[in-house]
Amino acid sequence: MASGGKVQVKVKPQRWYLGGIAGCMTVCFTHPLDLVKVHLQTQQSTQKGMLNMFGHVLRTDGVRGLYNGLTASWARQLTYTTARVGVYEFAKNKILKDTGGQMPPFYLKVSLSSLGGFCGGLVGTPADMINVRMQNDMKLPVEQRRNYKHIFDGMRRIVAEEGVLVLWSGVSMNVVRSVLMTVGQLAFYDQAKQALMGSGYFVDNLVTHFCSSVIAGAAASALTQPADVLKTRMMNERLSLSHFLKYTWEVGPLGFYKGYVPAFVRLAPHTILMFMFLEQLRRLFPPK
Repeated sequence: MASGGKVQVKVKPQRWYLGGIAGCMTVCFTHPLDLVKVHLQTQQSTQKGMLNMFGHVLRTDGVRGLYNGLTASWARQLTYTTARVGVYEFAKNKILKDTGGQMPPFYLKVSLSSLGGFCGGLVGTPADMINVRMQNDMKLPVEQRRNYKHIFDGMRRIVAEEGVLVLWSGVSMNVVRSVLMTVGQLAFYDQAKQALMGSGYFVDNLVTHFCSSVIAGAAASALTQPADVLKTRMMNERLSLSHFLKYTWEVGPLGFYKGYVPAFVRLAPHTILMFMFLEQLRRLFPPK
């Protein structure tokens, strides 16, 4: 027992690359919610709510329309999520080895997850930008649609038609969002799990994973929504950060939370499923 009657929890280092695999598994279930969120954030006025937009996609493009851009979502998870979770886990593993399994304090979790989020935002921006375009394509007039066949076709055409640097459109805001997302998800998840297990009433099982991931999802939603709105608009329309800050300020502070409900509805299941899958992968592939 630790001081104060709390149970001392020992943690083993984990494989750094499992986060990207868990992310790919997760988007197979959450991609339709992400697509609807992008549509809501890129409409010029709030004509449609979440359910109306969901129905609109089904009517115009069918069930397959809900999975537009899925290959880009997989590519995003294999770059963005692998990098941000991998950097965080790699750094945390070093601390765990040096301290005999003692989890770092919360401020250090925030620092490590911020570093992971920064790296994830940089390497994941090209796939993220193509993902946004593919999801939003059906909203454009037929003659303006890009009609990317898949992630590789989108990347090839952007490089050929617009230049390689366009792949990093919105990278500044994507990095900011990635840092906030990673802090909200990884730092808060580990802190919540550590606190729950340290209370003596929880053990390392699905109930604890679920409760911790709900807390992480709520934290990530609150932290990332403003940056997410700006990032999505920048990637879709290729306009400057100052333009969108001015636009959002003109519609009021609540403009930063346009589409908040669907964003939370999407992010909470995504966060829960990602950590559920990740914890099971950790059990299947324990550290060496």
